[in-house]
Amino acid sequence: MIRLAILADLHANLAATLAVHADIQRRGVTEIWVLGDLVGKGPRPKEVLDWTREHAARVIQGNWDARVAGATHRPQDLWPRSKLSVDDLAYLSGLPYGIEESFAGAWWRFVHASSHGLFHRLYPHSSLPEQLRAFEPNPQYGLHQHADALVYADTHETLMLDVEGRPLLNCGSVGNPLDSTLPSYLILEFDERTPNHSATYVRLIYDRDEEISAAEASGMPFTKEYIAELLTGAYQKRRARTGEPAS
Repeated sequence: MIRLAILADLHANLAATLAVHADIQRRGVTEIWVLGDLVGKGPRPKEVLDWTREHAARVIQGNWDARVAGATHRPQDLWPRSKLSVDDLAYLSGLPYGIEESFAGAWWRFVHASSHGLFHRLYPHSSLPEQLRAFEPNPQYGLHQHADALVYADTHETLMLDVEGRPLLNCGSVGNPLDSTLPSYLILEFDERTPNHSATYVRLIYDRDEEISAAEASGMPFTKEYIAELLTGAYQKRRARTGEPAS
């Protein structure tokens, strides 16, 4: 039996990340895959990045990772960038786009946002043709197989759909859940002899007050919006003085 803990959207929330790690260890899962957005939004990008580099077996790039590494220059990009070393930024910039792995002959694809770009979102309400297109090869991003199953993140909401016989799973968010106030992650189990799998979503309580205190003491931009999201699970728009909306 192969068991994987699938995490994403840690968003520099160290308290939630450590709580999830403790739960993974308690369950005896030894392999952790992180589907992007290690940094951004939260107060401790360096600590969460260090945790990821130490404990995750596979890591892919998220849109916030690309932004903080240099893709954009918003206030919410510049602040975490200033907390990271040149080596840290090179690590974020060099993360792969996705993972394609065969489990007993079934091809599973793991990406952050979608199969068509870091800033292209795949929603539960996306049309059936668009959902089906997400399983197709896209060599531009190193996705060469026709996927039998797709696991992604980005929307910060857990999801389990059947798309004409193909599993479409969103693992939710560890550090910035927006369908609950509780961190979530996904445990996938594969039988090495058959293409069957099981998917278990885990929600857990963490020391949110400690995370809020870290945010308040950090000096990071958009602290109020970040804390409001932790307290309510509702997305807060962030606007710099230029009026540019965050995504």
